[in-house]
Amino acid sequence: MPALASHRKPRTRVRTTTPAVGLTTAALASVTLLSTQSATAAPAAPRPSIEEVQKKVDALYRQAGTATQQYNKAKTASAEQRSKVDGLLEAAAKRADKLNETRRELGNYAAAQYRSGSIAPTATFFLADDPQSYFDQDQLMARMTSQQQQAVTDFRAQQKEAAAKRVEATKSLETLTESQATLRTSKQQVQTKLAEARTLLSELTAEEKARLAELERRKEAEARRKAEELARQQAAAKEKAEQAAKEQAAKEEASQEEPATGTGTGGTGSDSGYATKAGKVLAFAAAQIGKPYVWGATGPSSYDCSGLTQAAWREAGVDLPRTTWDQVEVGTRVATADLQPGDLVFFYDDISHVGIYKGDGMMIHAPKPGANVREESIYYMPIYGSVRPA
Repeated sequence: MPALASHRKPRTRVRTTTPAVGLTTAALASVTLLSTQSATAAPAAPRPSIEEVQKKVDALYRQAGTATQQYNKAKTASAEQRSKVDGLLEAAAKRADKLNETRRELGNYAAAQYRSGSIAPTATFFLADDPQSYFDQDQLMARMTSQQQQAVTDFRAQQKEAAAKRVEATKSLETLTESQATLRTSKQQVQTKLAEARTLLSELTAEEKARLAELERRKEAEARRKAEELARQQAAAKEKAEQAAKEQAAKEEASQEEPATGTGTGGTGSDSGYATKAGKVLAFAAAQIGKPYVWGATGPSSYDCSGLTQAAWREAGVDLPRTTWDQVEVGTRVATADLQPGDLVFFYDDISHVGIYKGDGMMIHAPKPGANVREESIYYMPIYGSVRPA
């Protein structure tokens, strides 16, 4: 028995020691691995500055504006193409009805010929498939009256017209499908850009949002300063023109001449007519202030930029195209220094935004998603050019 006891004692010590050694080795290995990973891990990407975020958000809104104009263009094209397709399908249906009517008339002629025994029974076979193929036979044509022969001629012409309309309708349907695909793509682009902008803004801290708001205030203040400078320049130019007109009138009076018409700032009939239209445009635009910007919207509860300008000028009896790209081609180009109330001012190199000039360097426009129709300096965005629509 003592021999057995001495044999068990060392084995007990071995069992208690081995796990302890294993745990210590694993712990050391873990510490070594973590230290190695920490030493070799790449540094975290630096957080973008508020200025960089502002530029990125502005760029995304601008890209969304461009995609909105693409959407508007595709939507207009799709609506026009749908109307054309409907017209072609209706025309094709009418021609088909007329063709069937003529076919029945020819069938009646053939049936009458058959009952009188003047044609062979096999004529019914040809007639069932295609009346024209049977009436092409010289012997039958010789027996037909001039009225019946005219019916065959009409049938042939109607066949060609119906076939041509079917081809035209098919091509128009293909074009419509392409327009609708472009419409879907543009819509997706707008939604993607706006989602990216919202994500960037949502990741800002409260302090960063405050700093971003301060940058916006500075930008707006600088834009207002430029607007005020333009207003002073325009006022000085107007005063100079009025003084010149007075001097000219005085000279004419001194020489006992009739005052010239259509000169000075009193305005020609054309200028007066434009001012009247512009008054209606600005009254409408002012009434929309506070309504939200919604891309693709044309009113009355919301607008995008070109939807607002289109609706405003419609009040003055002028039908503008739907997109900024088409609106910029309407009317007469004018320099920024020569802007008059009612003129359209376009922005960015891609002409993706437009506003209505109000005077004194200010405009009324639908700015961007998340903002309402408002009055703002035309210098808030880079100016592309301006037009006088009427």
